Amino acid sequence: MDSNRVIEEKIIKGHKTGGLMLFLILAFYVVATLGIIYGGATSNGVLAVLCGAYLFLGWILFLGLKVLKPNEALVLTLFGKYVGTLKGDGFFFVNPFVTAFNPAAGTRLGQSGDINVGQSGVKISTDGVEASAAAMSKKISLKVMTLSNSKQKVNDVLGNPVEIAVAVMWRVNDTAKAVFSVDNFKEYLSLQCDAAVRNVVKVYPYDVTDNVDTTGDGQADDGSLRGSTEIVANRIKEEIQDKVKDAGLEIVDARITYLAYATEIAAVMLQRQQAAAIIDARKMIVDGAVGMVEMALERLKEGNMVDLDEERKAAMVSNLLVVLCGNHDAQPVVNSGSLY
Repeated sequence: MDSNRVIEEKIIKGHKTGGLMLFLILAFYVVATLGIIYGGATSNGVLAVLCGAYLFLGWILFLGLKVLKPNEALVLTLFGKYVGTLKGDGFFFVNPFVTAFNPAAGTRLGQSGDINVGQSGVKISTDGVEASAAAMSKKISLKVMTLSNSKQKVNDVLGNPVEIAVAVMWRVNDTAKAVFSVDNFKEYLSLQCDAAVRNVVKVYPYDVTDNVDTTGDGQADDGSLRGSTEIVANRIKEEIQDKVKDAGLEIVDARITYLAYATEIAAVMLQRQQAAAIIDARKMIVDGAVGMVEMALERLKEGNMVDLDEERKAAMVSNLLVVLCGNHDAQPVVNSGSLY
């Protein structure tokens, strides 16, 4: 038999008899107590021994009582063999010798349900009682969980260091694969998230850059981390899903929660952005000024208001451009003499 075979999930059904079994177990305790009294009074040693054995070993039946809330599951094994998964809310009774198996029960990650976050933003573990109870519980949550790993410093396609953080919404889709296919499905997911972020971010520039192919089709495009956050997040989601599907996990969504240049180059990149903005603004001003000068010359020519030679036209164009492109208001000079 192949020891690495994939174990298929088996759902245990028809075991919501916890209430009835609890009543019977307690009723048998009462009967056993009365049986011991009656056996002692009638010198019936067999009855007294049987009732005493139940009083001594009857607690084992309590181990078969399981309570599950909505969106919880228990993976049960019997002497190392997988017997099935208990799903659905209710009060169950199963074989008291089965044990719940969840290797990720005591794992604390930066995700919902695992940690508390202080006012300073520093992750702090739950208190001792909650942590101990969580470690003892082998229940697997089927809810949508949010994994928010710490910020990573990654070089973009141009080699610029970028800090990025991603929140991944996920849930357990196949409990058998989650606990038997990987050693710890929470740690496995966290590692795959970090790897996927690095693999995707290094394909994109931070801002739109010429001659960069982010799609892999051999054609330059305008993809960037800052301008294509939805596309980048979807690529991260798809890559994580491809890695964790064999672990029985489903990636519901992924979102970029933090994106910025690394601190060592943030100031320089800000100056670069400011310079680019100034250049673009100046270009727009010059384009507008040239259009206004052309319009002024055309209006003067059409109305035959004044006949300017080339030298005067050049002087007029120069003066208009200075006025229109300058940073300060022009100071008018009145010419009371002849134009020539």
